[in-house]
Amino acid sequence: MRPPRLAPLFATVRALKGVGPRIEGLLNTLVAPRHQGAHARVTDLLWHLPVDLIDRAVVPSISEAKTGELATLEVTVAEHRPGGARRGGRSAPYRILVEDDTSALELVYFKADPSYLKRLLPVGAKRLISGRIEAYDGLMQMPHPDHVTAVEGGSALPLIEPVYPLTAGLSNTTVRKAIDGALHQLPDLPEWIDAAFLAKRGWPPFAEAITRLHAPRAEADLLPSAPARARLAYDELFANQLALAIIRQRLRKRAGRKLAAPGTLRAAIVAALPFALTSAQARALAEIDADLASPHRMLRLLQGDVGSGKTIVALLAMANAVEAGTQAAFMAPTELLARQHLATISGFAKAAKLRVALLTGRERGREREQILAALKDGAIDILIGTHALFQETIQFRDLGLVVIDEQHRFGVHQRLALQAKGTGMGAELLVMTATPIPRTLLLTSYGDMDVSRLDEKPPGRKPIVTRTVPLERFDEVVDGIDRAVAAGAQVYWVCPLVAESEVLDVAATEERFAALRAKFGDRVGLVHGRLAGKEKDAVMARFASGDLSILVSTTVIEVGVDVPNATIMIIEHAERFGLAQLHQLRGRVGRGAAESSCILLYRQPLGETARERLNVMRSTEDGFVIAEEDLRLRGGGEVLGTRQSGLPAFRIATLPEHQDLFEVARDEARLRLTRDADLTGKDADALRLLLYLFERDDAVRLIRAG
Repeated sequence: MRPPRLAPLFATVRALKGVGPRIEGLLNTLVAPRHQGAHARVTDLLWHLPVDLIDRAVVPSISEAKTGELATLEVTVAEHRPGGARRGGRSAPYRILVEDDTSALELVYFKADPSYLKRLLPVGAKRLISGRIEAYDGLMQMPHPDHVTAVEGGSALPLIEPVYPLTAGLSNTTVRKAIDGALHQLPDLPEWIDAAFLAKRGWPPFAEAITRLHAPRAEADLLPSAPARARLAYDELFANQLALAIIRQRLRKRAGRKLAAPGTLRAAIVAALPFALTSAQARALAEIDADLASPHRMLRLLQGDVGSGKTIVALLAMANAVEAGTQAAFMAPTELLARQHLATISGFAKAAKLRVALLTGRERGREREQILAALKDGAIDILIGTHALFQETIQFRDLGLVVIDEQHRFGVHQRLALQAKGTGMGAELLVMTATPIPRTLLLTSYGDMDVSRLDEKPPGRKPIVTRTVPLERFDEVVDGIDRAVAAGAQVYWVCPLVAESEVLDVAATEERFAALRAKFGDRVGLVHGRLAGKEKDAVMARFASGDLSILVSTTVIEVGVDVPNATIMIIEHAERFGLAQLHQLRGRVGRGAAESSCILLYRQPLGETARERLNVMRSTEDGFVIAEEDLRLRGGGEVLGTRQSGLPAFRIATLPEHQDLFEVARDEARLRLTRDADLTGKDADALRLLLYLFERDDAVRLIRAG
């Protein structure tokens, strides 16, 4: 359970003064955690950072105030002008004439309470007002001033005011008041950062840092490098690294099982392969074999660029696990990929007479019962499927090795759950990603894992010619496709990422499909995420067999789809995609012996960042270089793509701005656990509070469980 002293921070925002049902609903939209049904909590407000400042320090006269700009003015209230009723029953705005020695302007209030305004702005009184100046019908006006205060109470007017990201219906003033209320809920917490390190960095204590974060005095206070922001970013990274170190330590403490085998099955598969293993594949297999043969639990990430041969490495690892007397499971993120892996793995596994089966949501009734019975009896060596493999009803005779493809779609929670699926000792775990991950993100997301890296492509793969073409030359591209298709080529046509909306993406894809079908007829196929599984499979099968020449698609084909005869990739509105996604999509071609090309269609004019992205794509095919550039251009939040969820959601820390703090946090976390493995020493209370504060509760539960 979370410590009682943190309870005020994890209460819903409704607990704050002035937050009723309407404001709570708007704050839920603005700051609540992104999972369905989540409510905004006090802590979510504390992590909602200001992005700008309003400077109310300048107090010009009315005649000096400029339309469209903010003004803070000392005025005298001259006259109230009630709006009265308009035709249609709506009331006109309530206006108040104010003046100084140089000119006059109107304060304008819509849906006003006249009695309140008469108390706030009595005729003849002097007031300080602050807000944006507008012009209407030849007269200057200030609609709904941000602040109105008596001149003698001017010190209550915030001269420097933080500006927050907002949502429709919420004003900056409302958010600021809610955050002020949240700051008053901060408990007194012990310090978890070493005193000498804190002094060396010149960082404030935790509570002071948050308070300063929401009370910036200058633009420099908003920067990631500002002492208050840097301290809190370090706290968040330290909590993350401490949690990963605890998970790693606990998994290492649990006994694994020795899955050593002579390698007879592996040798049979390798002998039947139409290609030789690369030295990178051989190196990765040696690392995996050493893990499997040791008494400690394996938790390894196999990181490989597009087309580097991860699947065959996984199969050869599974062959050894089977030869050692256990079963293996291979989990893919989608049914489409699971079926494709079945085709690939089954073909290679025949040489070793491995028994391979598929289990997805589509296998039902008697067919499903037969698979489950065979699995329990040990008549299946390798089971391929989606995350449905790990439902409680599915029982293996003896699961020794779990392989997860496209690991970045699964977080630490799933890693722990999957390892528990094995019989007795639990299963060894190999996770794979085709998205090369920058070193810094490896530390933040996979600090609990060992890493093997496939940095070579199989021999014979030709470079992919990448060109950038403006959309104005669209007709030329279509004519080129016409010639290529006539010569027997196959083409992927990926449609624009319209928005963070699958419905809009599908609409754009269907529109392009209709246009291309009008020219190329029934040689054009369509696939997107809203098609039923069987429909998707049927279209992909037609494309793989060569029955279709052009496949129009959303990014559903981004990962793993393998059609060696497809040699042309067209990405429409390439400027809307991230570098990692462009690289993944390009990797769908260049998988056969023929020369391949990728055309990045873009709309002019290009922004600076979009231009850099496209230039990177033209200049290199090295996914590891591309990943580092993606991190530099976009920061860590989206490096693995907007729709993937394995990365921790950092609220304060940003990349690459806080990159120097990552390794410091990792080293400090390991040092603390080396000194106090069970967190029972003098700093234990503070460190546990830190983990709870940044919602790394799993790590605390692991410590308690031993």
